Amino acid sequence: MARATKSSAFRKTMRRAALPAVGLTIVAIFGVYAVLGPDGIIAYGDYKRQLSKREKQYALLDQRRAVLKNRVALLDPDHANPDMVDEMVRKELNVAHPNEVIVPLR
Repeated sequence: MARATKSSAFRKTMRRAALPAVGLTIVAIFGVYAVLGPDGIIAYGDYKRQLSKREKQYALLDQRRAVLKNRVALLDPDHANPDMVDEMVRKELNVAHPNEVIVPLR
C-alpha cells in the first residue's frame, strides 16, 4: 500500500508541475525567438547596415532628382533656356555628332 501512495503522490506532483512546465517552455521559445529570430536582437546589426546602405542610395537619388528638377526648370515653356532647348532638340532629332561642340551665338 505504501507503494501505491508514493505512486499517486508522484502523479499528483507531475500534474501540478505540468502547467508551469508548459508555460516555462512557451516563454523560453519566445525568448529564444526574440534573440535569434529574424527580427531578434542579433538581426539588429544587419538592420543597421541595411539602413545605412539605403540612406546612401536615397542621398544619390535626391541628388539625381535635384539635377532633373533643374533640367525641367530650364525647359519651362514660359522662359526656356535656349541652350538647353537646342541641346535637347539636337539630341532627340539625332542631328548632333557625339564629339561635336555646340557654341551658342548669343
